[in-house]
Amino acid sequence: MLIQIAQFLLGLSILIVLHEFGHYLPARWFDVRVSKFYLFFDYKFSLIKKKIGETEWGIGWIPLGGYVKIEGMVDESMDTENLSEEPEEWEFRAKPAWQRLIILTGGVIMNFLTAYFIYVFLLMSYGKDYLPNESLVHGIWTNETGKEMGLADGDKILRIGDFIPESYSETAMEILLSEGEDIVVDRNGEEVRVPITTAALTDIVANKSLMGIIRPRMPYVVGGFTEESVGKAAGMEPGDSLVALNGQMLIFFDEYVNAIPDLAGEEVALTYFRNGKADTLQLTVPEDGKIGVYNTGEVFKYYEIKNKPYTFAQALGGGFEEVGNKLSGYIRQFKLIFNFETKAYKEVGGFLMILQQYDSSWNWRGFWEFTAFLSIMLGFLNILPIPALDGGHVVFTLVEMVTGRKPSIKVLEYAQMIGFFLLLALLIFANGQDILRTFFGG
Repeated sequence: MLIQIAQFLLGLSILIVLHEFGHYLPARWFDVRVSKFYLFFDYKFSLIKKKIGETEWGIGWIPLGGYVKIEGMVDESMDTENLSEEPEEWEFRAKPAWQRLIILTGGVIMNFLTAYFIYVFLLMSYGKDYLPNESLVHGIWTNETGKEMGLADGDKILRIGDFIPESYSETAMEILLSEGEDIVVDRNGEEVRVPITTAALTDIVANKSLMGIIRPRMPYVVGGFTEESVGKAAGMEPGDSLVALNGQMLIFFDEYVNAIPDLAGEEVALTYFRNGKADTLQLTVPEDGKIGVYNTGEVFKYYEIKNKPYTFAQALGGGFEEVGNKLSGYIRQFKLIFNFETKAYKEVGGFLMILQQYDSSWNWRGFWEFTAFLSIMLGFLNILPIPALDGGHVVFTLVEMVTGRKPSIKVLEYAQMIGFFLLLALLIFANGQDILRTFFGG
């Protein structure tokens, strides 16, 4: 948890500072005064502050974001005391609308540029790892929610609607975002269509079972044991490969998951290979139908994980593709939240959910991958046309450019207040969801 917190604070700090520089730099370019530049909020007091020229640089104590105080602009500080007077030439409100628009959008542009350059660096350094969908020659293993939809163990995913997945990792999310489409699978040589209905999506969200819908079908190779494992007590060891149950050949983990619970309370014979030699052991299946033996999660041992290397020139193009794909996917997820039939809004999370996306061990590649996605997410959210966000200010500026009339300071002030309370409500809702899930399982 401490490592996750450290990565979260580092990633968030980098993105906040760069976002605010996106506002600061064009403001200074157009000779607008910036009186404050803060990482985190400094309500009542600052942790660190130093005035350099006209700008006070500092770190606040409330880690919920950051800000630049641009003179002559109605912002989160709600400092409008001097805005009733004629604007000074160095104030934001004195500048032409096109300059103000560049200043307002600078933070969001910086978010997307940050993500782009991170992806370019990652592609050049690591290439792109993926498990080709076509490599899943044994098909998929699905959970109860998937079976209720119409999927079956061993199905081979051909396409989802018109989308043909190149990588296995694309399939689950594509299913979640493709309401009304069909999953087309190869089932024992026959093409079968599985509809993605609203009811199915509701079940996926309610059961938190997205990642269990599509999993690579794998052999049953012992990866570990529970504390009271009857399998371990009977003599199983990590690396054993199970091949038969009561003399019936069963190769895949899902086959044992389906068969063993029906044998609760009975003695069974499990045949396995260890170091190339076959052997059989006897054990009694507990009444709960579980033998306490984990399957190995090492997919790479059974399927070829491909790596696509990138040259510098290819990475420059690949960075745009990564940003486009991640932004498109996030927008589709965002739209799903407002499909109230699926109740996906219940899965919205706040800072704790974001924190948990970072690895529990320090991993620079994972850190930068998620930080890039977080930068895209923050850029998209900031450009939404909500007062108090950059997008809200942009809307007022665009209206002014079209109509030729500036909104009054009072209108901007009230809009800022409405936006602030709306954002506060969303913040409370998202983080409240985190608390409910963590402490009450909600």
